[in-house]
Amino acid sequence: MDVENMTTQREFIILGLSDNPALQLPLFLVFLAIYLITVLGNLVIITVTCVDPRLHTPMYFFLSNLSLTDICCTTIITPKLLEIFLSGNKTISFAGCMTQLFSFMGSVSSEAFLLTTMAYDRYVSICHPLHYSLMMNQRLSVVLAAISWITGFLNSVAFTVSVSRLSFCDSHEIDHFFCELIPLLKLSCTEISGPEIILFVDAMLTAVPTFLVTLTSYTYIISAILKIRSKEGKRKAFSTCSSHLTVISVYYLSLLSIYLRPTSTYSQGQGKIMSVVYTTVTPMLNPLIYSLRNKEVKNALRKIVSSLSSKKI
Repeated sequence: MDVENMTTQREFIILGLSDNPALQLPLFLVFLAIYLITVLGNLVIITVTCVDPRLHTPMYFFLSNLSLTDICCTTIITPKLLEIFLSGNKTISFAGCMTQLFSFMGSVSSEAFLLTTMAYDRYVSICHPLHYSLMMNQRLSVVLAAISWITGFLNSVAFTVSVSRLSFCDSHEIDHFFCELIPLLKLSCTEISGPEIILFVDAMLTAVPTFLVTLTSYTYIISAILKIRSKEGKRKAFSTCSSHLTVISVYYLSLLSIYLRPTSTYSQGQGKIMSVVYTTVTPMLNPLIYSLRNKEVKNALRKIVSSLSSKKI
């Protein structure tokens, strides 16, 4: 084995989604459109929640933080992918790859904690409405959001440090469209039991607990909603939860299907498809789901549009 190749690898080749030249421009246009819609949609959510005083509540504060994680996640990945489609430049430096891995894992982990916090917020709102203002005040909301971000990126440090210490020998081609954790582990020519153990332990200590907390919260929420006698009350309660429930379902199904299994059983094709779902499609759909299914957000958007239109006139 060539020791020099193991220690001096300073760049990788990201193979991308397809080698077919005829598909590069169509794929570029599709992912460019998805990226623009994602950034614009999430910026609208953040702007609306900041501008409209009626949305200055914990629920929408957490929603704006979730939109920020979606922007971070897609911005970490998509620009390089667009460059690959347009120019064919598939090279990424070792430092750039580790930065992409760290930022991506941090954003994904932070989103998991934020989704759990949002589930708890909905639980308090529906199951303990009389104590909501005491249990979910502004100070606690800021603290919970900060903990979500800090914990998410601290969680990412373990992965990044572990992967950066691996040796990559002859092959340096990443069969993926970004520096994803599992393809990097498969690329290593050294023992990867350490990073795999970190991955599994992290899933047991973060992904699974956050999922169980969210599931438990919604068990109590649905039970409380079913006890509401008024049909209008049930409809309103379900309306406030359905968007969040849709988002977490897509999020956890895609992530758990990839990360909760050994790398030896990992399918590159399936991994790419699921990665496209949670790195580009889900961040694009989140603001659409929350805006189209949320009366308060739609009213706030109408108010802003009307205000801008009257100023132009």
